[in-house]
Amino acid sequence: MSTLNILLNQIGMFVIYILAGIILIRTHVLNRENMEVVSRLVIKLALPIMIFTNTVNGVDKEMLFHSLPILGIAFFMYICLFGLSFLSGKILHLQGDHQQLYSAMSAFGNIGFMGIPIVTSIFPERGMLYISVFTMIDQLMLWTVGVRLTSKTVDIVETTSKNSSQCGKNVGAVKHSTFDFKKLINPVTVAIVLALFCIIVGLALPEILNTAFSKIGATATPLAMIYLGGVFACMDVKKYICKLDYYGIVAIKMLIFPVLFYLILGLLPISAEIRMTMTLTSAMPVMSSVVMMANTYGTDGDYAMGGILVTTVCSIVTLPFVYWVLQFI
Repeated sequence: MSTLNILLNQIGMFVIYILAGIILIRTHVLNRENMEVVSRLVIKLALPIMIFTNTVNGVDKEMLFHSLPILGIAFFMYICLFGLSFLSGKILHLQGDHQQLYSAMSAFGNIGFMGIPIVTSIFPERGMLYISVFTMIDQLMLWTVGVRLTSKTVDIVETTSKNSSQCGKNVGAVKHSTFDFKKLINPVTVAIVLALFCIIVGLALPEILNTAFSKIGATATPLAMIYLGGVFACMDVKKYICKLDYYGIVAIKMLIFPVLFYLILGLLPISAEIRMTMTLTSAMPVMSSVVMMANTYGTDGDYAMGGILVTTVCSIVTLPFVYWVLQFI
């Protein structure tokens, strides 16, 4: 089967899972409350176990060290995406929280639920390794820059000394937002660290544990996409599909940037597999965690959810199209 057909099959399965989620909501099998249980199950159990199991089973020490250039490539990718999102946000006249969320949505793609199954299907031997190494930078950026971009900016007015205060003068407004490095320690990063430890020391999983973990991890993508379908079914779709901001993300992050990124990576001494993996990774739709972080840190979660809706639906077309274009470069 050709790589394009593999990609199309994966996209087709995503569509089926999303439709299943919509049907489950419409038939009242699921509701908002138990959908959140599904979300926590995926993020805290199924996804970390999938990353851990696939990495341990498919990677050895030599492969790990040969893939370390991905760290630098991932960092460069995020710098570019943040820069482009800032410029395009200005062109779209976005301000305040929406400008920040737009940057977060433009930078962070749905690697866990869409990137992993796509890359591992195309590159079954090393795909999980590439994603695991990439995720180190991805998680670092998400829980540092991502927290800043999804946090509501608070203005605090500080007064001067007693004499200045009596005159009614202010030093000015100081802007700040919540920042918690403890968030770097989460199930996904723990799974990656444990997997790397097992690879370096040559530790193999017992067969019964490996089989059980593999079956649990296999539920991550179907459950995640069913969850997204359920969320879409609860949304006022018409409110979001006409919003120009989201199509800026589609055009820049999911179409233009991947092609330019592929050309740039062609100048580096890296394998064709790493080049294609990083390019497809950059073309993913908006990461679902952006919504959760926006709700947690006080910004507009509905705005972020609209971005997930539009970019996920558009990715059904853009991902195969980008891959098709890359074949001619």
